[in-house]
Amino acid sequence: MLVLVIGLLIFLGAHSVRIVAERWRAQTIARIGEKPWKGLYTLVSLIGFALIIWGYGLARQQPLLLWQPPVMMKHLNSLFTLLAFIFLAAAYVPRNQIKARLHHPMVLGVKLWAFGHLLATAKLADVVLFGAFLLWAILDFRAARQRDRALGTVYAPGTLGGTLIAVAIGVVAWGAFAFWLHAAWIGIAPLGRNL
Repeated sequence: MLVLVIGLLIFLGAHSVRIVAERWRAQTIARIGEKPWKGLYTLVSLIGFALIIWGYGLARQQPLLLWQPPVMMKHLNSLFTLLAFIFLAAAYVPRNQIKARLHHPMVLGVKLWAFGHLLATAKLADVVLFGAFLLWAILDFRAARQRDRALGTVYAPGTLGGTLIAVAIGVVAWGAFAFWLHAAWIGIAPLGRNL
């Protein structure tokens, strides 16, 4: 569990700089440049992500079940995860109505993904992993909205075409992940038999 916690602290810590130290971040970028900052940010994030994967794998070898979630929570998690994939796609597809209305769909997608997994899973490692991501997403969304208000950020209006593309990409990505990749990469088939 320690490796998982360290990985979460590193990964989410790097992703929390804008939440807790926006001024320091801006000063550091001004001092060292944007490319070195992005390089350092990416390196730290990858180290944290690798530790999360390794630590979660280790924690799953000795699972500690905290409660038994009802079967319907798995179905609810599938719905939340589908929406999360659509929101993730909406963060990158230009001029879609989802981003125009929500402004930060990726962070909202992380919220849905983490919350859904908290409902459907009940082991200590799951609570630590998904609980940490949910808490981070709540704080990050709040900070991002405050930044938008302070800067007077205006988001481009969305179009039906952009929205349909975002939804299609999200649904296809969700299907690939739910039916194949989740089992291949994580060993758990959310919509089928586990490996």
